[in-house]
Amino acid sequence: MSERVNHVGLAVADLEAEAGFWTGAMGFEQISTLDADDEPTGRLLGLEQPGLRAVYLRRGQFMLELLDFRGAGLVERPVRVVNEVGLTHISMNVADIDAALERVTTHGGEVLHDTRLGDVAVMIRTPSGQLVELLVGFQTPTTERGG
Repeated sequence: MSERVNHVGLAVADLEAEAGFWTGAMGFEQISTLDADDEPTGRLLGLEQPGLRAVYLRRGQFMLELLDFRGAGLVERPVRVVNEVGLTHISMNVADIDAALERVTTHGGEVLHDTRLGDVAVMIRTPSGQLVELLVGFQTPTTERGG
């Protein structure tokens, strides 16, 4: 069994806006799109007539799948908070926090100004509301130094 993560899926309200945000603000490259066949996709995801269109984006080894459920639509929920069970946020390293925040607002994202910790960290929301943490110079304990 492979132990490599294949991708992370993110349902979005506006596929073009979200893809533009991730490519323009976060430096991802669009790899491909997929218009999925309803029968097997619906069975796999537990949805009737999902009408799924997916866009695949890559940055380094990380693959992000943006999901547009044109057939099934989206379930409206309150704004996600970090202590809600499930995926809380995606964390990205950036070289310059001010330049990154300018790209975020230019590409339709929202800067959560009250969360900013100087020039080290800040939380943002993508056009679809996904929380993203921007960090400068931080490495997780599992990141090999110098790599």
